[in-house]
Amino acid sequence: MEFFGAARQARRDDKELGKGIWRRTHDRFKRGLDRYHQVLEGIADDAVYGELVVIANELSAQLPQVRGCCAGAQKLHPSDGLDIPGGSLAGVHRCLSKAGNSLAAAAEAAAMARLATDAAGSAHAAESVRRRAAIVVEDVSEALRLLEESGGR
Repeated sequence: MEFFGAARQARRDDKELGKGIWRRTHDRFKRGLDRYHQVLEGIADDAVYGELVVIANELSAQLPQVRGCCAGAQKLHPSDGLDIPGGSLAGVHRCLSKAGNSLAAAAEAAAMARLATDAAGSAHAAESVRRRAAIVVEDVSEALRLLEESGGR
């Protein structure tokens, strides 16, 4: 049954996000989020885990925003290729791309927190994750603002 659910979701994604740059941008963000959650599974320290779960929830709340932004951009500039659109939508793509990069960096910082052997190292790594997560939120907000200025959403 899982196979049919995945096939339905893929068709829904194709319809909403297309098969081009906006779909790739959304999927990259989603993969980064999945990676962050995979890293969380391996954390043994309850205090560090508790801190990073709060950040995970904040990051997860961004996925519907990213999806809506990509869907809105797809409506304005349908894409089946990898060409980055010009104009204000280039800024939307840039912000979403930066958000995906920062999310990957947050997952990497969370992995470092998992490997930290002392409380000071864990606290430093958790702070790094917090900083990266804040950048993700800022970039997603900026992408939404730029999309709205472009007439989307």
